[in-house]
Amino acid sequence: MFPKPIQKSSPWAQQLYRVALPLALLVWLLPLIAVALTSVRSQGDIVAGNYWGWPTSFNMLENYTGIFQQTPIGNYIFNSFRVTIPTVIGAVTLSCMAGYALAVYRFKGNLALFFLFVAGNFIPFQILMVPVRDFTVSLGIYNTISGLALFHIAFQTGFCTLFMRNFIKAMPFELIEAARVEGVSELRIFWFVVLPLMKPAIAALSVLIFTFIWNDYFWAMVLTQGADTQPITAGLNSLNGQWVSAWHLVSAGSIVAALPPVLMFFLMQRHFIAGLTLGAVK
Repeated sequence: MFPKPIQKSSPWAQQLYRVALPLALLVWLLPLIAVALTSVRSQGDIVAGNYWGWPTSFNMLENYTGIFQQTPIGNYIFNSFRVTIPTVIGAVTLSCMAGYALAVYRFKGNLALFFLFVAGNFIPFQILMVPVRDFTVSLGIYNTISGLALFHIAFQTGFCTLFMRNFIKAMPFELIEAARVEGVSELRIFWFVVLPLMKPAIAALSVLIFTFIWNDYFWAMVLTQGADTQPITAGLNSLNGQWVSAWHLVSAGSIVAALPPVLMFFLMQRHFIAGLTLGAVK
């Protein structure tokens, strides 16, 4: 049922694993390596077709300062924070409350409502492009930061609720029963008993949602336009349209755009791993 550990495999399989793993890792890292090298190339290298060779000159300072001087990338990054942070707060807050209600309370339609949250995660988001755009236009929130953030909150709450409901369901229900026996109100039970135990899950979910929303490209292109509202992913595409030959600037912008989620992960790494592995050996 489960794959056999590599340590228990035959010697030739272990040797093949040692050779194949670094090669697979190198192939997986090749696009990132190419972008990193292009971000420090001169424009002359790119015009000459030197895409994979060693750069003839390293223009790291010129390229990384140039994207802030020659492009509105600062606005795009600020817009990404304006969209991502409210989305993380809103989606995690709603999912904590909804997950608590679905996990703790027994009411008619509980399972059907939970399946509704689950089913929403299986809908291909491409088929929602036209109705969502028309809906935001009718509400007057098209091409706005708040409109994009509200949509992401609504779309991510289903997955977050599934995550939180299963996490709370695994908690000892005796803790809640003991608090009820002591006469503690339901709101105080949620705030003082359940929520502190959910901190690892909240940290793990926050990192995941931050990464999902920051890297979103599809809805950023569908629901926003212009440097005033577009996040960094859509902004990099517009840079490519305005400076077609300036791939060194686009590559440098891509590296800068990838830094916030990477830093977020390393800052929250301990809590992230704890949240994912909590209860794994129960």
